[in-house]
Order: sequence, then structure tokens, then C-alpha cells
Amino acid sequence: MMAWLVAGVAGAGEVENVRLWAAPDHARLVFDLSTAPRANVFALDNPRRLVIDLDDSRLEADVDRLDLAGSAISRVRTGVRDGNGLRVVLELEREVEPRHFTLAPNDQYGHRLVVDLEYPGESAVEDPIDPIEAMIREQEIAANRARVGAGSGGAEVASEPAVALQQAQPHPRRDIIIAIDPGHGGEDPGAIGPGGTREKDVVMEIARRLQTLVNEAEGFRAVMIRDGDYYIGLRQRTRIAREQKADFFVSIHADAFNSPRPNGSSVYALSQRGATSETAQWLAASENRADLIGGVDGNLSLEDKDEVLRGVLLDLTMTATLNDSLTIGGQVLDQLGQVNRLHKSRVEQAGFMVLKSPDIPSLLIETGFISNPDEERRLRDASHQQSVARAIFGGLRDHFRRNPPPASLLAWQRDQNRSTDGNEYRIQPGDTLSEIAARHGVPVAQLKQANELNGDVIRVGQLIRIPRS
Repeated sequence: MMAWLVAGVAGAGEVENVRLWAAPDHARLVFDLSTAPRANVFALDNPRRLVIDLDDSRLEADVDRLDLAGSAISRVRTGVRDGNGLRVVLELEREVEPRHFTLAPNDQYGHRLVVDLEYPGESAVEDPIDPIEAMIREQEIAANRARVGAGSGGAEVASEPAVALQQAQPHPRRDIIIAIDPGHGGEDPGAIGPGGTREKDVVMEIARRLQTLVNEAEGFRAVMIRDGDYYIGLRQRTRIAREQKADFFVSIHADAFNSPRPNGSSVYALSQRGATSETAQWLAASENRADLIGGVDGNLSLEDKDEVLRGVLLDLTMTATLNDSLTIGGQVLDQLGQVNRLHKSRVEQAGFMVLKSPDIPSLLIETGFISNPDEERRLRDASHQQSVARAIFGGLRDHFRRNPPPASLLAWQRDQNRSTDGNEYRIQPGDTLSEIAARHGVPVAQLKQANELNGDVIRVGQLIRIPRS
């Protein structure tokens, strides 16, 4: 496997620094260079190695200081090649699929060569969703799409088969999945406070505390989008949440403004139009530039970009998702107001790329302004981090207790603890929709519409409403 990569005019240059980041599904090696590189990258077998040749370059960094723990690399060797070139050899412990690209200078870095070692078949998260849970959740997503689509077409009841004979299934009692996204990471530190506090470190601490609270709560499970110090592209973050069938996506930040004065927590949902304030617009523009710093090759993400774009164009689904986001955001904002000053008293909206997932309600939470010296000190404090995590989860928990997904444990608990009235029926083992409809003298189609059912799947213990004739 061999590939040439040219960026700009090649010339004598220095490798000023080499950085390594290890993730569950890949490792990333970044070369900081004084000039645009001309690189040749190829793999060798028996033993496994990856060779990186840089023309007209010399090494000024100390590669022996690289921490190789958690990566696929067991050793790094370097040497002079053809008199004025540099050869870097990575000795590998496992099979990898290498990719590489260059990045032009930006506000934080100069020229960079990025080499990604992707692990075939590995998940981007530490504890991926169980396939059976994923299937159940996919059925719910499909039902929700159908319900939203039907809701846009007027009150006419769709024609249904004369019989619906699928017997009631055991209730899955599945966990509600919360995708937690600590912003930035790896070579992208995020905002840096006047005392040197890095946003990526603060938000990871809060995210891990939130993860613990979610996992300790019955009926909930957390999925960490980023579980270490490495960078994930903005579009990939939403893709991971969708792959893990998340019920909710929360991205945690502690951003900065171009003044030390602003302070307080904020909650943001996606806006498909303009931002609700100048601050929201500024923060969205700042966050959406993260890929330029974190290191994402646009040429390598077109497939994902098309996938997300197709999803975003599902206007009806996105509108329903956005409404849920705003509702949940209001509850989270109320909880945050009890532990910190609020920068804005309402949920703000702006075009954050990381929130553009069509099927998943999503929020971006600014836990505070790291550019404010007082708030920077609070964000470093462990007890304040815990309070912020509790506030975020408190808002999420309250919402899902009132509005649990149909196949979730919380929905089952709600139905078991609720007595039925004359217009409700609790599904028993062996029941089918056709039998229930016939017993109560209503058409199957009307019964399904009244309960927003898509398909014939019903669950033992589920409460359904019997429409009046």
C-alpha cells in the first residue's frame, strides 16, 4: 500500500514536533512541520511496519518521548534517507488501515502531516450497544419517523390490513441511552483560560461525572463519544451517536469569548435559520471551526457529510427532534440555574454542526466561560464539576421520567404503577391488536392511530388507549 501526498511547494524543512493520540478505534500521529510536506507513506509486512518518508526534512523532535500506551505502535525508529530526507518507521502490534493527509496552517498550528492508523472492525466507543437493543431502538426510530410523516398528511386514517395477528411480545425494558460528547480533545485543546486551564480537560471531567450519574440511575445508560484525550470530527460525533441508537445527545463545552467579562452557563439547541443572539452566533462559528484545529481531512469525510446532509433535509423529522431538544433544554437550563449564574435565561439556538442529527434530540451546554477568571477557577473545582453534572442529568432524567420511550424500562415502570381507566387496556400475554380491537368494537387502524402505533408490535404490560366510537 503506497500513496504520495503533496501540499504546496516542497522545500527543506524541520519536523518541529511529533504528537500521538490513542483512541479505541484508531491512533493518530501528527507531525508539526516548518514547511508544507512531501510525504510517501507505505506499509510493510513480516513484521508489520508503517514507513513515513519525508523529503528534504530533518528531525528536531524527540520521538523517544512519545507515550505509545494504548496505540498500535510498539516502537518508533527514525533515520536519514537519501542524504537529505527523513524516514520514520512505526513498528506495529496489530493490523491497521493507514490514512494520511496534510493540513494548512491555522491560528494554533503550522503545517501538519496527519497519519491515522485505523483498527479494522473496532468500535469508536468502549461499550457499544447490544445488537438486540439496537434492533429494538431502530424499530422505535422507524415508528417515530412514520408517525411524524403521517402527522403531516392530515387526519385521514391510513388503510390497514383486516387482521393484525402478531402476539404481544415481552416488554424489552431497555435502557434510555444518553450520548455524552466532551468537546474538543487531542490536538484541539479548545478554549484556554487566563490561568492556562484547557477546555478539553474541564469538559472531560464533567462528562465523566455525568457518565457515572447516568449509569448509576436505573433505566439509563451512558455512551461516551470521546472517552480519552483524542480528537473526533464534528460530523463523526453525531454519526457515533446515531450508530449507538442514542435517545439523547449532549455536547459539553466551557467556551471563551473575546472579553473576560461574560460569565454563566448556557444551553443551545440547533437553529436551522439564524442564531438567537450575537453570542450564540459567535460561539457556533467558533465551535464549527474545531475541525480545522483538531485535524479532519475534508476529502475523507464526504461520504459522512452526504449522509448527514440527507438526514438534515428530512425537515419533518428534524422539526420534531428540535422541539424535543428545546423542551429538554429548558429543563436542563432550570437545573443549571440552581448551581451557576445563567448567561441567558432561555435556550439559545445557533447552527452548531455537532447538533445536526435528524433523529436524536441534541443540546450543546456551555458550562461556563473559561475566559472569565472567576468562572475558570470554579470550572476547575471538583465539587462544582459534580454540581454541573448533577444539574445536566437532573434535567434529562425529569424529562424522560415524564416522557419515556415506549420500549424503555421507565415506560414499563410507569405503566405498571398506573391504574387503568375505562378508556385504557393493559396488554396481556397472547393478545393481538386484532383481538383487542374486536373486543372493544373499534377498527384496528383507529386503535393504532390513537396509540401512534406503526406496525403490529405490542408489548406485554403496555397500556393502550381505546378510542371512543
